[in-house]
Amino acid sequence: MSRWIEIFIVSLKLGLTSFGGPVAHLGYFYEEYVKRRKWIDEKGYADLVALCQFLPGPASSQVGMGIGLIRGGVVGAIISFIGFTLPSSLLLIMFALLATTYDLTDAGFIHGLKLVAVAIVADAVLGMGMKLAVGRKRLALMLLALAGVLIFDHPLAQVGVLLLAALFGLLLFKVEPQSGQPLAIHVSRVWSISALILFFGLLVATPILATVATGNVQLASIMYNAGALVFGGGHVVLPFLNQALVPGFMDGTNFLAGYAAAQAVPGPLFTFATYLGTVISGVSGGLLATLAIFLPGFLLVIGVVPFWDRVRMNKQVGRMLIGVNAAVVGLLLAALYDPIFTSSVETGLDFFVAFGLFCLLRFYNQSPLRIVLLGAVIGMVLSGIGLA
Repeated sequence: MSRWIEIFIVSLKLGLTSFGGPVAHLGYFYEEYVKRRKWIDEKGYADLVALCQFLPGPASSQVGMGIGLIRGGVVGAIISFIGFTLPSSLLLIMFALLATTYDLTDAGFIHGLKLVAVAIVADAVLGMGMKLAVGRKRLALMLLALAGVLIFDHPLAQVGVLLLAALFGLLLFKVEPQSGQPLAIHVSRVWSISALILFFGLLVATPILATVATGNVQLASIMYNAGALVFGGGHVVLPFLNQALVPGFMDGTNFLAGYAAAQAVPGPLFTFATYLGTVISGVSGGLLATLAIFLPGFLLVIGVVPFWDRVRMNKQVGRMLIGVNAAVVGLLLAALYDPIFTSSVETGLDFFVAFGLFCLLRFYNQSPLRIVLLGAVIGMVLSGIGLA
């Protein structure tokens, strides 16, 4: 019990202080878990990071779950998730309740937050593209993915694009298998197989439920489906959720305002789902959406650990992931265009502000928190002088 309390306190501390997105989170985790507490050695931490980047889902949160798993078993993984996710979830629930209690659609700071979303996603597209869409073949896959989701405006279109990208990756690329020592995490086969059965069972069921169910069942189905199919981190969940929720569940203005607000809080960007669930169905909807979007990542960490060493030696898997990662950049680029740019940039001044925020983020190394606050202030100023 004392070990579980310790896991919760440490992960809660990280959840309160880990600003800056997934890459920054991994740095905080390294300082806390590897250097300070020595719960895992450097080689084990590197292997765990590699596993979580290989899996779909929120990579930094999955690393935290994995360390909780090492320290306190499956219960430790759950406690680590709760501690790291709780602060940002509570903050976004409060923001969502404020947005639904008061009509903030025309508020100046909301317009500023929409311009912040343009800057942040543009920065994410550029950064990911420079790593994942280099070379003619990968660039071609990115463009095909972009065309596919722009032409076929349906949530399942993105799933089809990723499957085709995996097939093309298998056919087009060569890759050397990864090597290394066995991952320093031990989970019983019973737990792992049960987690994988549940993961794939829900993966088959949720797209069907998302189209035929109503209310919170439909909301949970959409969130699980998004969490199970997102490669590339928190930003990539944006196009999935936008196509599934706007305009059926909420308008684009509230959607983008919540996305920008999620940049300003510490912890995982996937808690954007908490905001969306709260806007759609109150606090209970926010909690349900949070659990649903993180559940597939949790199940995969538990389920894949015993098989990871065999999987990372498989050349076919590596080739498919190259194709998937290139396509992910195309999906995010499509989201940058619609809904983010089309619903946020209305004037030349808007474009100037969005581009200026992008430059501060990309070239002047300003933190996302500062960009969010600055964008909100600029929005209020422009609204006050009648320019927004």
